[in-house]
Amino acid sequence: MLAFLARRLLTLALTAWLATLVVFAVLEVVPGDPALLMLGTSAQPEAVAALRHQMGLDRPVPVRYAAWVGGMLTGDLGTSLTYARPVAGLVTERLEITLPLALMAMLLSAGLAIPLGLLAAARQGRAGDWAVMAFGQVGIAVPSFWFAILLILGFSVQLGWFSAGGFPGWGMGAAPALKALLLPAIALALPEAAILARITRTAALDTLREDYVRTARAKGLRRRTVLLRHVLPNALIPVTTILGLQFAFLVAGAVVVENVFTLPGLGRLLYQAIGQHDLIVVQGVVVLLAVMVVLVNALVDIACAAVDPRPRVAA
Repeated sequence: MLAFLARRLLTLALTAWLATLVVFAVLEVVPGDPALLMLGTSAQPEAVAALRHQMGLDRPVPVRYAAWVGGMLTGDLGTSLTYARPVAGLVTERLEITLPLALMAMLLSAGLAIPLGLLAAARQGRAGDWAVMAFGQVGIAVPSFWFAILLILGFSVQLGWFSAGGFPGWGMGAAPALKALLLPAIALALPEAAILARITRTAALDTLREDYVRTARAKGLRRRTVLLRHVLPNALIPVTTILGLQFAFLVAGAVVVENVFTLPGLGRLLYQAIGQHDLIVVQGVVVLLAVMVVLVNALVDIACAAVDPRPRVAA
């Protein structure tokens, strides 16, 4: 197990380093002057030169990259030119919204998809199975921002149960804050639940064909008991892997939904930074999202290896 963990941690470090290389190359080494892009073509040459010096663009590329990575390792992501604040502080504030939103969406997705997938597997070829498959097709085909618009029209405009956007802040209490995040979380969860339900169905069907399941049925165990005690724990291994990937995509994919609901989260910060040409913020947020995706995938691999010894034995 220790050798498996060492290999996974080494892979995590190498992948995160490659992510920083890609982000640095795209935003700083590509042709063009980042300082001129941020200030505009009508900016005075003195202002452009001053910004280039502030951003360190007058230094060699390896020195800039080393300084940037060293700053990230110490929590320094630079200073936003638009907000005149450290990027790390901005990101921390926005993560207080984006992370709970992603967690809510993941819980809603798993809570909806896993029972539906088991239902479809237990009723293969019947009406329940067809209904779950139809839900999966619709959920995959319809993007999350369209679900967001429909939810706003239904529950905010027509029924008036929820606010159409905005966030009251955690200082107003957990209940109002979670209520403001509920509709965005549902909009994010529905497409992911559609994918997860189909994967759960496939994993459950594969498990139902195993010999130990037939043995359990031959012993006289009820079908529901077999599903919950024997099929579900083994089917959850691939489902857990997909859940980890989905959490990473939920954090990164909240950009559009947060803008639909005007939530001041990490996605909206990234969207505004792109519109304002604040490349320092864009660089910090993108590399943070990339590292989060790599970290979540590594944690999922370790969790799956702890539950199922076959991957680490094969390794």
